[in-house]
Amino acid sequence: MPQNKRESLIYSVLMCFCMVLWMSIYNVSLHQGGLSLTSVQEGWLGFPIAYVFAFCCDWFFVSKLAKGVAFGLLLKPDSSPRRKVITISTCMVVPVVIIMSLYGAVEGCVHTGMWSGVFAQWLHNIPFNFIMALPFQLILAGPFVRFVFRRAFPVGSIAA
Repeated sequence: MPQNKRESLIYSVLMCFCMVLWMSIYNVSLHQGGLSLTSVQEGWLGFPIAYVFAFCCDWFFVSKLAKGVAFGLLLKPDSSPRRKVITISTCMVVPVVIIMSLYGAVEGCVHTGMWSGVFAQWLHNIPFNFIMALPFQLILAGPFVRFVFRRAFPVGSIAA
């Protein structure tokens, strides 16, 4: 896990890249009825704007909220590093899924022009995104990004 603000910025850039790219492809695939080359292409095309939006939400809002809940309510100072990672990751996924599901619903309405169903689409997106985002974060993206991050930036190599 990051040790200071600079490390946190780099870590967030990497994690957000993995999560938003995967979830973009997943959501396009859901709406197209399955994974295909077209859904990967459309997910990639929609990725840059979604990435910037998700990163800003994460950096300026979600991170502070998630760490506040995790350390204020769920973790003790002597909690194991593994428990800290799992708790913080879970506390990050929940608000990001809610926010990005709304983003996806609005983006869908922009493409179709059918704004009357934006709220229903948002509520529909949340459980589908949550069941993919949480396991992906805990099992694949989190361990992968932590591995890459610590290989590229050993502890103490980035000054505070």
